[in-house]
Amino acid sequence: MNDRPPGVEPPRTPRHPTLFEPLTLLVGAALAVLGTVIGLELLTRVGITPNSSIIGAIVAMAIARIPLTALASFRDPARQNLMQTVISGATFGAANALLLPIGVIWLIGRADLVPVMLIGATLGLLIDALMLYRVFDSSVYPATGSWPSGVATAEVLIAGDQGGSRARLLGLGAGAGALGQWFGIPMDVFGVCWIGNVWALALFGAGLLARAYAPLLGLDLNQMYVPHGFMIGAGLVALLQIVRAVGRAREDSDEREGEGPDAPTRLPRSVAGGFLAFAAAASLIALLAGLPAAMPPAQLALFVVFAAVAALASELIVGIAAMHAGWFPAFATALIFLVLGIQLGFPPLPLAFLVGFTASTGPAFADMGYDLKAGWLLRGRGSRPAYERAGRRAQLGAELLGFGVAALFVALTYSRYFSADLFPPVDRVYLATLQAGADPALLRALLLWALPGAALQWLGGPSRQLGVLFATGLLILNAAAGWTVCVALALRVLLLRRFGSAAESPMYVLAGGLIAGSALTSFGRGVAGAR
Repeated sequence: MNDRPPGVEPPRTPRHPTLFEPLTLLVGAALAVLGTVIGLELLTRVGITPNSSIIGAIVAMAIARIPLTALASFRDPARQNLMQTVISGATFGAANALLLPIGVIWLIGRADLVPVMLIGATLGLLIDALMLYRVFDSSVYPATGSWPSGVATAEVLIAGDQGGSRARLLGLGAGAGALGQWFGIPMDVFGVCWIGNVWALALFGAGLLARAYAPLLGLDLNQMYVPHGFMIGAGLVALLQIVRAVGRAREDSDEREGEGPDAPTRLPRSVAGGFLAFAAAASLIALLAGLPAAMPPAQLALFVVFAAVAALASELIVGIAAMHAGWFPAFATALIFLVLGIQLGFPPLPLAFLVGFTASTGPAFADMGYDLKAGWLLRGRGSRPAYERAGRRAQLGAELLGFGVAALFVALTYSRYFSADLFPPVDRVYLATLQAGADPALLRALLLWALPGAALQWLGGPSRQLGVLFATGLLILNAAAGWTVCVALALRVLLLRRFGSAAESPMYVLAGGLIAGSALTSFGRGVAGAR
């Protein structure tokens, strides 16, 4: 029944900007090139890939302030969100998802097979992004989740659009973040701790401190493979929790049959479709690389299944860590599956493709989660479903533009980097691990430490992800980050006890500023170090 008075038009849903507008596409392509260069230069020369979403947001706002009529449309935060999505996707796509995987193949002396790995990594990257697009705002990866870098990017764009006290508070946070980062304090971690789940972050900090100070007891956790074992156990339980969530989603879908594209069937179908897509990509890699000649049929079939499982598990675990902590162990999860592949007896060449394919998944999944979180906040937190869906589709197009430019650029320039001995540092870690071969003692260590990792993850449940976050902390050697987590969480608890819920909004804005200021300082230092 229509209750509107006669002559009153229904409210119209605003039209979301898209990349198909000529000027938006031109600027987006230019930013994609910029993001690609940033990612490749910093990963090969400094060993890091910075969060370029903040950079993209600032560049988009700067373009909007150029006094030209043609650029006036860039004052729209939704269009600025598209631009930061492009540059962010290009940065992580080029460096983490494409150059890093092909570097392993070059280092093992098979430069002739680099194009095959590049095809496989590109497929992994695309499947990765499409998976996140499908599962974002599901029960496992809710839009209401922390996604800290996405919150920071949204706060920057909102402050640039609205100004006022919010902008001043964001600027204060950015100044503090830049200053702290300059003196070696990881202020992005501080900001994350004011946004994310307290329990998850407390275990993340505990892992960081345990890894940093275990040598005082004469223990080297990394050499003992404690972090790797913990992540294997926690990761397996986390995957079981995801499977359970998928089962619940199917039950919900049976009860809500006919609700359309946002029905709960989206999660189980996406996970199943992702596995099949990864298996198809792994099969294509195996055929193009001539792996059937290196393995008997049964082992080849096992390789394809294991590669698909590794790629899917890697992206899901990385996504969980990114959503809760803002840090994601993408390099480490690929290393873990390489170690497991060694124990399964795969030959060196298939192992190189395995770790490359696994490494191509995860970073884009996490990064796109941040971008969609920023867009979700800018679009009104899902209050206008049609506009939200249009915005997500537009962001997917922006992400794919960044990936396309990144893939073309990497294909044209990788030989120049590698011929100059410029490789992502983790590639040499993968090579050394591959050359070490199978070790029964290593397998026993992994199984031993997998048990407490599994127990911790089970005790924390799927909402807290204690095991995955503790293992993430163990995989990172950074004592300063561990102490920063302790201080930030303590201050968060004190402020909330003193001021209650009234403190939450200012804390979120300040946290966004801390992350933004830290990211800009890290980026500047990285550029200086890459020269």
